Amino acid sequence: MNKPQHSAFAETAEDAIAAQDATAKAEDLRLGITSEEATQVAMQNTLLTPRFYTTDFEEMDAIDVTPVREDWDKLIGQMKSDPNKGHFKKNDDWVVDWEGMDPALRAEFIDFLISSCTAEFSGCVLYKEMKRRGSNEDITTLFQLMARDEARHAGFINDALREAGIRVNLGFLTQQKKYTYFRPKFIYYATYLSEKIGYARYITIFRHLEKHPEHQFHPIFGWFREWCNDEFSHGEAFALLLKTDPKLTSGINRYWIKFFLTAVYSTMWVRDHQRPLFHEALGVDTTWYGQEVFAKTSEISKQVFPFTLDIDHPRWRPNLDRMEAASRQVAAAKKRGGIEGFVSRVAGMAKATFAFVSLYTIPVVPNEVPESPRMEPAY
Repeated sequence: MNKPQHSAFAETAEDAIAAQDATAKAEDLRLGITSEEATQVAMQNTLLTPRFYTTDFEEMDAIDVTPVREDWDKLIGQMKSDPNKGHFKKNDDWVVDWEGMDPALRAEFIDFLISSCTAEFSGCVLYKEMKRRGSNEDITTLFQLMARDEARHAGFINDALREAGIRVNLGFLTQQKKYTYFRPKFIYYATYLSEKIGYARYITIFRHLEKHPEHQFHPIFGWFREWCNDEFSHGEAFALLLKTDPKLTSGINRYWIKFFLTAVYSTMWVRDHQRPLFHEALGVDTTWYGQEVFAKTSEISKQVFPFTLDIDHPRWRPNLDRMEAASRQVAAAKKRGGIEGFVSRVAGMAKATFAFVSLYTIPVVPNEVPESPRMEPAY
């Protein structure tokens, strides 16, 4: 069987990565690209940068999807049909003026692409390892399909980065980036939320640019609808996994759900507010965008979580802003160094912690979880 020439047509994550590596080597030689800069950015481990995760693979392999079998088989069938095969590839409409882009905007946009590439590949690495280690056909099939999609996404972003003269060395990341251990239930909460908030983010931008095409400063945004539909289906899979065991969304685990909701939302808010030129170029008010994404994600998460966060509470926005200001203080202090820098960094971390606790203690908004969690993209 011939290997695909481009990651967009790959049927497995392994083939997508191999196609990406082959393309990268040829392009690097032709364009004189060095991947060191982008790879070092992707290698960083901070509260705001995407991480690589590992978990108890034996526990995940023991999942029994019998309670959600009907919905599960329908979803896996949809994913196997592979509606986005061949989509994540440049076409004749792909025209980029990197030289004409404002240097400050270019820097923020490249940071966005590197972060997105790292996040997508992080999922690919985790899912690929689950598929490799597992023997449960239901679970290994799901993770093989998800790894395939994430590898395509990461490869597509790397294609965009290469035009700017850099790329993320995905193979190097796999071997060298530090891995963080998460218990399986934490993987469920974090991945479910990251996939659903990813959908909300991409579809909000896509719909905005449909109405205001003059703000589409790079062609990659034109691929966001199909991209976010992949994210949506991945989130659906984790919603079903959460439904296999009622304990995952009840009792003490309600506190963990609230923690991950607060952490994911606040991290997104801080990260996005540190890219003001990127959102200005899109014609999007960053604060409006954050609240809009939270509203969409909250509505979607009602499918499986017994409550949502109160994003209209008087303490919500002020404390998100305090976290963002504290993050800036920590970054500046780290750059300054010395005793003064250390003191300022500790103070900034204390402010961020206080703001997070204030967010976490906001009362939740309860909701009735439906019998079947399955949803279809509606935005």
